[in-house]
Amino acid sequence: MFFKLVEKYKNGNLILQISIGIVLGILVGLFSKYLASFSMQSSQNLIEFVSIFGNLFTGALKAIAPILVFILILTSICTKEFTQNSAKMKNIVFLYIIGTFLASASAVIVSFIFPIELILNGVQKASNASPAHISDVFKDLLFKIVDNPINALSSGNYIGILAWAIGAGIALRHCSIEAKQIFIDINEGVLKIVKFIVKLAPFGIFGLVANSVAQTGSDGLLSYLKLLIILVFTMLFVAFVINALIVFIYTKKNPFPLIFICIRHSAVFAFFTRSSAANIPVNMSLCAKLGIDKDLYSISIPLGATINMAGAAVTIAILSLSAAHTVGIEVGLFQAILLSIIATFAACGASGVAGGSLLLIPLACSLFNIDYDIAMQVVAVGFIIGVIQDSTETALNSSTDVLFTAICSKNELNYNLK
Repeated sequence: MFFKLVEKYKNGNLILQISIGIVLGILVGLFSKYLASFSMQSSQNLIEFVSIFGNLFTGALKAIAPILVFILILTSICTKEFTQNSAKMKNIVFLYIIGTFLASASAVIVSFIFPIELILNGVQKASNASPAHISDVFKDLLFKIVDNPINALSSGNYIGILAWAIGAGIALRHCSIEAKQIFIDINEGVLKIVKFIVKLAPFGIFGLVANSVAQTGSDGLLSYLKLLIILVFTMLFVAFVINALIVFIYTKKNPFPLIFICIRHSAVFAFFTRSSAANIPVNMSLCAKLGIDKDLYSISIPLGATINMAGAAVTIAILSLSAAHTVGIEVGLFQAILLSIIATFAACGASGVAGGSLLLIPLACSLFNIDYDIAMQVVAVGFIIGVIQDSTETALNSSTDVLFTAICSKNELNYNLK
């Protein structure tokens, strides 16, 4: 009976399971507040018990995130072959990168206009938030870069992790095919661990929501709702304004007929699958219907599922700045530009699993010297709102793959799709 329940849970819909976890967490949190009017000790015991689930979940994320970032980036640089000399492919890759950067820059601007402060545990306002001079920022970055790689992994120094991963990836680019396969296998193994942890997210989210409601009441949930609205608004802005401008500048034509085709035939599917990789066959079929050369889209679509991550860049930038606003850090112009670049680079390395971009948030948070524990609490908040956030993010990422491939194909596109 027990094993049947485990198998049923394993094969269940993660979005539905997380939704149930959120609802149960709210109910338990409200019940604990009601129970406190009769017995404060019983209420505390209940919250301490359910908080264990949330603490175990965030603890597992804290443990795996540095390893994931290191292996993911090292393997990506080490194994990917950039031998496509086609002018069209170069244009597509350029649009992938510039689109992701503009998305992260848009997210930074929106975060400045609508700053979000989250209700987190153990947060103290920063007294001397940001360095006074740019030289201080560079000095801090340089010392983080040359940190001992073992210490960087154990302490969550993501700038150091990033630097050593890039260095190792470049150094190993010319190693044997067998050696590269080892890194690919290790990367797959780490992703399986991440998938296992993410599969347990409903239990962790249940504990986190219950504790948040019990401690802060509706304030904590309201901060999550505000954050979700900002994230979805920014992604829609990127889809219908930034992407529209890119298409118009590139083609000098009305961008919206093609954008709506990509939304209707790609984004809708990606919203429910929550995986750019799983949406590759859908995008390839759409490209074929549009009349794009197979030799082009057979390369650009799988590549886009890996490096075209505008939605991930939005998530990383907004959640990182929410963490900065929460602890009272004032972010300067130089740091904002640096964050846009880091969010772009981090997004391109986001893993293909649901919620993969969330695990790269500590990398961006390290730019502001935000405590690792605080950064991981923000990651946990990301999982709570991930039912909508991750679906919208994937829809933006995947539909943009087709959009940029189509405008670079130079073919006469078929807009009469059913």
